[in-house]
Amino acid sequence: MNNIWYYLSVALSDFLFILIGKGSQIMSTFYENNIEKNKIYRAVLVGLDTDSSEDFEHSISEMESLIEACDMEVAGILTQKLAHPEAGTYLGRGKVTELADMAAALEADYCIFEGNLSPAQLKNLANLVSVPIWDRTTLILEIFSRRAKTREARLQVESAYLQYMLPRLSGMWQHLGRQGGGGGSRANKGVGETQLELDRRQINHRIAELSRELETVTRTRDVQRQGREKGGLPNVALVGYTNAGKSTLMNSLLQKNGMEEKQVFQKDMLFATLDTSIRRINVEGNRDFLLSDTVGFIENLPHGLVKAFRSTLDEAVHADLILVVLDSSDPYNRQHRKVTEDTLKELNAQNIPRIYVMNKTDLLEEISWEIPKVRNDEIWMSAADGRGIDELIDMITARVYGDRTELPLLVPYSRGDIVSRLHERADIFSEEYKPEGIRITADVPAAMVDEVKDYIEA
Repeated sequence: MNNIWYYLSVALSDFLFILIGKGSQIMSTFYENNIEKNKIYRAVLVGLDTDSSEDFEHSISEMESLIEACDMEVAGILTQKLAHPEAGTYLGRGKVTELADMAAALEADYCIFEGNLSPAQLKNLANLVSVPIWDRTTLILEIFSRRAKTREARLQVESAYLQYMLPRLSGMWQHLGRQGGGGGSRANKGVGETQLELDRRQINHRIAELSRELETVTRTRDVQRQGREKGGLPNVALVGYTNAGKSTLMNSLLQKNGMEEKQVFQKDMLFATLDTSIRRINVEGNRDFLLSDTVGFIENLPHGLVKAFRSTLDEAVHADLILVVLDSSDPYNRQHRKVTEDTLKELNAQNIPRIYVMNKTDLLEEISWEIPKVRNDEIWMSAADGRGIDELIDMITARVYGDRTELPLLVPYSRGDIVSRLHERADIFSEEYKPEGIRITADVPAAMVDEVKDYIEA
């Protein structure tokens, strides 16, 4: 009988890793084996208010939004106040029993915990509650797996998921735990232990494959970035808390440019954007810049996701200017600003100049001033209706083109390449064709002064 279970388990394991090999677009298979189309899955949200909880209500509210972003509904909420999580079951034993009864009574499909569960807690809760158990990281990974569209995003999500799953394999093969007979080095090991070793080896192998693929993607992205840098256009990166309106802001800028066909996906939900988009924003006076839209941040974003999405987030690291987009109508926007700053520090981007875009100001009640409002490095605006777009462009160009110098130049006809680059990167005030060359008066970027210094007229 043990042999039958063994071969069935091996077959199941092989099937599991065939799915893994196809990429993260099927990642939800790990969680939902029998997904019904158009069915709204119900979840019980579980929260633990501990002594270390800074804002428990905000955390619960954010989890509700995450569950909705995963196309589920919150059927009920169960909370408990403890000094610290229970080592074995996260909640107290009595609350676990209450959770099991609540899930059954509400016909819930999942129990989703506001915090992150250890492998032991996950295993123990699964034995005590009859519905699948998720934690915060599982939920975020599931959202990412559903939203990932490009090959790079799918590789990043799959890598993060497998790294998360690896320490949680124990207990998957408990029914195979009896000692197996026979000789050799495995004589004293149960079949379950053998299968666990096989699973770990396969996952480690897949993680190594993904790392190599992501390195290739990173090198390609670096080459593309270097090509853009040679073009001389400043790079501006949109960063901020998820659902702050980054994609809406990019689309408003594109609409002003008459480039509606280049607009990116936007929706009022958490993590609507996972794939980095880069667009050229045209500004009068040769003050164009490149604008990149990046994945949103969130409090306690799983470290594996930050690591996996490093190549995508590097657009912010290599930017000349960062636009930190905040939802000014959100009562927790100060906390969101801190999370964004902490994430940028983790990415070593803390010293890059910033403009703070206080978006969704139109949703504020009882304001005594007109939109937009500019104050130092902050602008209060509304990307949805376009109020503040012109002022924001002025702030951006003043920052990224503020190092220009007005120069009188006489460029010989043999250096048409320099004239071409001046037209691309400088603001041309006058241009005359003389027998000795082309006389140009222009605002020249600091990075180009060395290139034209030999042609400066005395």
